[in-house]
Formats: sequence, structure tokens, C-alpha cells
Amino acid sequence: MTVVIEMVSDLVCPWCWLGLRRIEAARALAPEVDVQLLFRPYELDSTIPPEGVDYKAYMASRVTSPEGKERMAMMRQALIDYGAAEGIPYRFDAITHRPNSFDAHRLVRWAQGQDKGAAAKEALFKAYFEDARDIGNHDVLVDVARQIDLDTDIVSDLLRSGADTGNVRAEAETFRQMGISGVPTYIANRRVAVQGAESAEKLARFIRHAATLLPEERPAG
Repeated sequence: MTVVIEMVSDLVCPWCWLGLRRIEAARALAPEVDVQLLFRPYELDSTIPPEGVDYKAYMASRVTSPEGKERMAMMRQALIDYGAAEGIPYRFDAITHRPNSFDAHRLVRWAQGQDKGAAAKEALFKAYFEDARDIGNHDVLVDVARQIDLDTDIVSDLLRSGADTGNVRAEAETFRQMGISGVPTYIANRRVAVQGAESAEKLARFIRHAATLLPEERPAG
């Protein structure tokens, strides 16, 4: 039986890059289960303007207390340590811009239609968290499309035209209405879910458990 896992995530969420690496590792740990991994959009902050905002000012506005800043520093160090174990080089100090991630989600949607969803996610995470690029900028998105062998002329035209804007917004809203309030979240066959960048071993157990359940409905690709 095929287990369809929908990974709901945002491209500006550092835990989601970790989660992508771990769900891929979990698939390798459970080779007896046929897993179809689909990527679904989520915006941690949909109020960010299309052109984005200054990263440091944005983070400072969200974490104002000394205790909050200490927790943030601890979380970042934990991410750096976890990332090192997964081959992820987070470079938080290099990030200067907090982009609006909506158009990046559109790019993932188009890439997924050509079986390149995982490649798009990986390239976008790398662009933002390692290379400190503005993944809300259309030129950057077209360059990412080039890196994963998508037709850059088509992608450029689609970005300018606003193609799939309604579809991506509707999809994101669907998962909010399902009660998802944090990412990454993994939903298997629309029956069971797990939230957070869990270990590959725990996600492999999740995959095996999902394989024992009949799907409630088959998610559209």
C-alpha cells in the first residue's frame, strides 16, 4: 500500500529544513513502505509584505524580553547543532532580509508537478538559510528554478502573471482549518499526523503505523 505523506511547511522555517532531511531519512529506514511525499504550503506570517522586511528588526519586534532573547539564542544553537548532524549549515547571522514566502510556495507547487518538489524545497531552504538570499525575490526564484532544471522562461512568466495564487492560498487555508498551527507537520493518508522535526526513527515508526491504516481520502497530488 502507498502511504501519502503531506508535509506542511514554510520555506522560512528552519525546523522545516531539518524536517525535510529527517522525513527523507525515515523513508530510507522504512523501505518496505511505498511513500509518496507531497509538499503543502504554510505561511508562518502572512502579514509580511511582498517585498519582505528587515530581518533583524523583524526578529527584534517578535522577541522583546531578555528571557525571550535567551530562548531564541538557545533555539538557534540547537538548530545549528541539529543541522550539523544532518549536513545543514544554518547561517543565521548572515540573514538580513525576512522575505514573504508565498511566491516560493508557488514555485514548489510547479516543481512538484514535474516530480521536483523535494529538489525545490531543498534548493529554497539552502538559498535562504545557507546563502542568505531573498527567496521572495522573483529573480532569485527564477535562479532556483534554473538550479533544479525547470524552464526559467516559463517560471518567470508564471511568477509575473500571478498563476496559482488562488490555489496556493486555498491549499494553505485548508490545512489551517484542519487545525495545523505549527510546522513542519506530516499528515499520512489524511488519517494520522505528527508535528515537529521529529527524529528519523520516530518518523519511520509513523510511516509504518500509517501503512496499517486505510486512507480516509486520497490527497490530490
